[in-house]
Amino acid sequence: MKSYLFAPGPTPVPENVLLRMAAPIIHHREKVFSDLFGEVREGLKYLFQTKQEVLILTASGTGAMEGAVSNLFSKGDQVLVVRAGKFGQRWGELAEAFGLSPVYADFPWGEPADPEKIKQLLDENPAVKGVLIQASETSTGVMHPIREIAEITAPRQDVVLVVDGITAVGVFEMPMDAWGIDVVVTGSQKALMLPPGLAFISLSEKAWRMAEQSDIPRYYFDLKKHLDSAQKNQTPYTPAISLIIGLHEVLSMLMEEGLENVFTRHHRLAEATREAVKAMGLQLFAKASPSDALTAVQMPEGIDGIELKKTFLERYDMVVAGGQNQIKGKIIRIAHLGYFDPMDMFQVIGALEMSLHKLGYPVELGSGLKVLSEKLA
Repeated sequence: MKSYLFAPGPTPVPENVLLRMAAPIIHHREKVFSDLFGEVREGLKYLFQTKQEVLILTASGTGAMEGAVSNLFSKGDQVLVVRAGKFGQRWGELAEAFGLSPVYADFPWGEPADPEKIKQLLDENPAVKGVLIQASETSTGVMHPIREIAEITAPRQDVVLVVDGITAVGVFEMPMDAWGIDVVVTGSQKALMLPPGLAFISLSEKAWRMAEQSDIPRYYFDLKKHLDSAQKNQTPYTPAISLIIGLHEVLSMLMEEGLENVFTRHHRLAEATREAVKAMGLQLFAKASPSDALTAVQMPEGIDGIELKKTFLERYDMVVAGGQNQIKGKIIRIAHLGYFDPMDMFQVIGALEMSLHKLGYPVELGSGLKVLSEKLA
């Protein structure tokens, strides 16, 4: 049987990218690497929609999140942490680990953050120096209103907006400069269609000014070192050379397709998947503002999400993601970010119908596929 990967990271890697990465290794201090790195730098600015440098770290996306916290703030600083899922909790864990003083803005899992509540908390806590949030909360399939929140933070000269865009960058519109977002981070194994191992972070001028005041010790994730090296088309330490070569290929693909078309493709797949799921009598876990990166499907009464995920794997060699923390067993998550096309969604929706049927859920076989066909025709 063929293996299929429908988890929201790692995601499938295109064959041409795999072939580029399989080429003989080059040395990272030679001109051949520096020339390639220079082209990658420009491609990343295009992707992030910024004039600022986009730094490449050899790490998972969490490494870039840690770099944001350790470079921008000082011990004891107050930060406003938006928690509406597992990865919002991670911002809080990082803040606490580095001795910051988090103020928590908690929202129910499955619901987007309320900009008015964030504004209220900022007004009530004038010492807050940063708002830490996800653009796309991967654990719940919800998209937060980043543009509206940026409108609140941008005029505040002592507050930076730090956005985890790990399942947002390359999925939907989030122009860093135009919206006034101060920090954006992402990882390679999502919409960038690469294996895990690279993290990316870009800082606004306001964020770089704040970084000058930080007193938190750091070494490997010292972003000033990465900035100085990047401007010479280099990295301060040995990079993941093969992944950067693959990134060069990916950025060429995205630039050829065009960002607007990339966003349209993701939205089309996401909308069709959501409607197909609802046609099967299922509900989305996202109560509002579902992310175009993935679809979180709420389990109906009598169906265990862990058992359903196991059925996908054992019967169809297909990996979907389950729920995390308090929603474990209550949802499954189907990815459609990165290297996915309409035919992929027919496979996963067909497998969902047959898996539910096997587990005794009264699904009408073909009901989801019919709507998927109508939406994608």
